[in-house]
Amino acid sequence: MTLNADRFFDPNPSVRAVARKLYQSVKNLPIISPHGHVDPNLFVENNPFPNPAELFLIPDHYIYRMLYSQGIPLESMGVRPLDGSSAETNAKKIWKLFGDNYYLFRGTPTGLWLNYEFSEVFGIKKRFSGSTAIEIYDEINEKLKLVKFRPRALFDRFNIAVLSTTDAATDALETHQKIRSSGWKGNIIPCFRPDGVTDMKAKNWKANIDLLTERSAIDVTSYSRFIQALENRRAFFKSLGAVSTDHGVSSPYTREFTKGEGERIFQRALMGQVTSEDAAQFTGHMLMEMARMSIEDGLVMQIHPGSDRNHNRVVYDKYGPDKGCDIPMQTEYTHNFKELLNKYGNDARLTVIVFTLDESTYARELAPLAGHYPAMKLGPPWWFHDSIEGMMRFRSMVTETAGIYNTAGFNDDTRAFVSIPARHDLSRRVDSNFLAGLVAKHIIDFDEAKEMIYDLANGLVKRAYRL
Repeated sequence: MTLNADRFFDPNPSVRAVARKLYQSVKNLPIISPHGHVDPNLFVENNPFPNPAELFLIPDHYIYRMLYSQGIPLESMGVRPLDGSSAETNAKKIWKLFGDNYYLFRGTPTGLWLNYEFSEVFGIKKRFSGSTAIEIYDEINEKLKLVKFRPRALFDRFNIAVLSTTDAATDALETHQKIRSSGWKGNIIPCFRPDGVTDMKAKNWKANIDLLTERSAIDVTSYSRFIQALENRRAFFKSLGAVSTDHGVSSPYTREFTKGEGERIFQRALMGQVTSEDAAQFTGHMLMEMARMSIEDGLVMQIHPGSDRNHNRVVYDKYGPDKGCDIPMQTEYTHNFKELLNKYGNDARLTVIVFTLDESTYARELAPLAGHYPAMKLGPPWWFHDSIEGMMRFRSMVTETAGIYNTAGFNDDTRAFVSIPARHDLSRRVDSNFLAGLVAKHIIDFDEAKEMIYDLANGLVKRAYRL
């Protein structure tokens, strides 16, 4: 297995030569990962990863969804049903199954990331397949026993300057406190995600409210106390280094309540009488409240709408969430986001980074909005569009209207820790290639492209997240 030095670059020699130079200027820059889902517990005890199957497969729903789409049962990948019934526990068998079906990932970003991980992180020289799977398993397994392949050592080797996790508003953040008190210098920070208490239809909402009471030491028996408790938790997150909030809403709908409206809906929810309409209205109002709080405390606001989460109810009911069953849906921003932007979007103290899974909105809605409102920035291509073609479509559809300076750079948004350098490398290559195309067409000059590629790799994300 060989990774071509010019991979992902345009075959046109005039573009490729420029892309190569641009990429070389940023390929070794530190990685800033301002949004993701890596488990911070990895870095507390700094234990070796158990085995290749648990390192590569278990945290990665991209792998689950592809294998499941071919009729491969989740149990055979080691996913145990919620009822406790049996699932495969032999890591080598799981790995062999993965190798037998690795061809499914040809041409996908998952395949490209995995090839990078095998080659660059673990030094594997053979192509991964069913026939080489066990040999590669054994080679990786031996390396995982070495100190240099432990989580903290890989964090340093990957040259990660900042890694943000995503944490519930009710999280005690004990793991982050332990990392800080350990003396290790790795910069791992939390991100405040309040969906479990702001979405009244969330599973265990009432239990989450009770936990919010416990964590904040504020008895959350009213809407006003609920707001106080959230402000209290945001301050706690900030004290441990948080720079952002994250909101995984189904719609970017925003609407401001009166205090009386908020109280009436909150009391209905406490009594278990909340309706779907109540919940949607309350979530829209809470986006307004979170924008207000962000202006006051400086936390950057991220909004991730447009995913029909756990679309496959059979899988969700049997195995739980995060098994690759989330599906993008059509999303509208111009009207849904208007109330928030009209009230807060002209205030430069706010930064709200908006993501989408609906590419049809890039040129029609998101680029014009971000190209006008000082508070709004566009997040990078997200999830299903975090790919070569997805990134190129994003740049092509957004740049002419919003430029690059109303975007927020790149974030990897991953649970799979060892994929982080692969994802950032792919992004830097694709952005280099995009800018090289502009140089070749004489739209920008090379010196401008060189400044722009630095900003796309590092500068924009630092400024957007105030790092």
